[in-house]
Amino acid sequence: QVQVVESGGGSVQAGGSLRLSCVASGSTNTITAIGWYRQAPGDQRDLVARISVGGNPTYSNSVKGRFTISRDTAKNTVYLQMTGLKPEDTAVYSCYVDWISRDLQTRSWGQGTQVTVSA
Repeated sequence: QVQVVESGGGSVQAGGSLRLSCVASGSTNTITAIGWYRQAPGDQRDLVARISVGGNPTYSNSVKGRFTISRDTAKNTVYLQMTGLKPEDTAVYSCYVDWISRDLQTRSWGQGTQVTVSA
């Protein structure tokens, strides 16, 4: 099993910055990727960024150039540094971890953290 805990959400004014953290525990040696989704009220859940076990990051077009995903392998932690925040970034951000369980790709989710950006 892999457990996921996020932290770092909060409220900020437009143009500000926040850093989210995602800590994985358990069978961390089976992790293949870690990423972040976000969901605003009434909207679908969208992928924000992900980083593979090889360290390759990918971003949605809406956050490219403003958000940076990084990892501290020793701490089993992934960070999402968010800069130039806009009101449309307001959402619940959820971290996920993809890992292998009995040869099957499995996904674990964190509880989500609220990010609110005011104009």
